[in-house]
Amino acid sequence: MDFAAQLLTTLNNGALCLMISIGHRTGLFDVMSGMAPATSAEIAGAAKLNERYVREWLGAMVTGRIVEYDAGSKSYKLPPEHAAFLTRAAGADNLAGFAQYIGELGTVESLVIECFRNGGGVPYEKFPRFHEIMADDSAQSVMSSLESHVIPLIPGLHEKFTSGIRMLDVGCGRGRIITRLAELYPKSTFRGLDLSPEPIAYAHQQAAAKGLHNVEFIQGDATSLDHHFTPDTFDLITTFDAIHDQGKPLDALKGIQRTLKPDGVFLMQEIKGSTALEGNMEHPIATALYTISCMHCMTVSLAQGGEGLGAMWGEEKAREYLASAGFRNVEKHELAHDIQNDWYVVRR
Repeated sequence: MDFAAQLLTTLNNGALCLMISIGHRTGLFDVMSGMAPATSAEIAGAAKLNERYVREWLGAMVTGRIVEYDAGSKSYKLPPEHAAFLTRAAGADNLAGFAQYIGELGTVESLVIECFRNGGGVPYEKFPRFHEIMADDSAQSVMSSLESHVIPLIPGLHEKFTSGIRMLDVGCGRGRIITRLAELYPKSTFRGLDLSPEPIAYAHQQAAAKGLHNVEFIQGDATSLDHHFTPDTFDLITTFDAIHDQGKPLDALKGIQRTLKPDGVFLMQEIKGSTALEGNMEHPIATALYTISCMHCMTVSLAQGGEGLGAMWGEEKAREYLASAGFRNVEKHELAHDIQNDWYVVRR
């Protein structure tokens, strides 16, 4: 019976993830965090949403113990200690954004099942919102701490950016990170490379809207950097949660090693974990990460005829691949607010 109860809890929590995603995407958590106890009509009005849908959503929030409910006044309240992990104001502590992965992965479940039966993979274009979700994720895990935690990982980087250096972001997605850096450091030049045309088009549009002339975005394969850049070109190369998705991750790392200047730095953000399954038993979000890996990271790599490395390749294999790519100096860092990622500062 204990296991049956565990499964019922899992079922409820899985459903709750979908409702949390809706709360994040519609801004309901953000609206409620600033409200006194209110009725469903008042909340819907403040959020400019349909009351009937908001009322049903609130039912899930109340029974899921996320929102408090007063039956006498029929009013709802998001406690501040819950808002601290559910709103955009929470920055890196906002866990609601991660719930979006559940609904997105559900859209490709049948396609992934076909891969279980026949092999192969599900390509990027079958994931309608993944680049949008990744940009949202990056805004929380990287953008919110870019100046305070990420740049200081490399001693003297702020000063070098200020003076002017050349940076490449491989697997840049919608380019929010280097667009922000281009704003902060007008004397430096920034390039972003991504395989998918949609995020590259979005990045171009955003940079143009900001009037930036020191950032450029290129559609291309990370495993073929030599087709786009000459050796010893960049002072800094970054990858943010990108290497494990590549069809041929070792080729991508070798290209980065060649494209980096001899005294340059490679900053690699990757999923925190162990290569060995037994090493991840106490990981706080291991199940979620293996699921995202199975239904996105691994399968998009296999769809390219690639290795299917997966998000949970782990520190041991990451170090092995970096060494095979020709890197000799690897430092791993962890950020106190970031339970999801390891940060590798790598030199030739």
